[in-house]
Amino acid sequence: MEKVIYLAGGCFWGAQHYFDLAPGVVRTRVGYANGRTEHPTYEQVKHEHTGHAETVEVVYDPDRICLDELLGLYFEAIDPVSVNRQGHDEGEQYRTGIYYTDAEDLPVIRSCLDRLQEKYDQKLAVECKGLEQFFEAEDYHQKYLEKNPGGYCHIPLALYARVRQFRSRKQEESHDLA
Repeated sequence: MEKVIYLAGGCFWGAQHYFDLAPGVVRTRVGYANGRTEHPTYEQVKHEHTGHAETVEVVYDPDRICLDELLGLYFEAIDPVSVNRQGHDEGEQYRTGIYYTDAEDLPVIRSCLDRLQEKYDQKLAVECKGLEQFFEAEDYHQKYLEKNPGGYCHIPLALYARVRQFRSRKQEESHDLA
């Protein structure tokens, strides 16, 4: 059975590519979550203060990657104490957030956030709330870095290599269990 979680972590181009590399991630799509307007466009989100966060919908197989592991990857890819900013991107649409659709995920999310908070003196800036709405972004944003390999991304290239290594380890573990 597949599960879904919505993760806002700055510009959604790099975040989508990053999660696509993770083991157990079945599919992703980018869009705009938890804002004040219906069906916003990229230009509206960028210039009209719609309140939406650039967000990646992550559909995953919990038998291959648990939510705790997925959130661990997410925390590696963001600056969790930065308010409305990731990398060079600044604005409310670049805030960080974990938006859940299954209330049973909340204890896991809160536990992960508590463990993360122990590593910082500053208060975490990661929102944690139920998904209010998600509007799929325009087609040209979907899989943007696959279509534009030289495109901008705030996530360091080294993290892409680490998530690939994590995927390889998980695959080896599953073969060892078989």
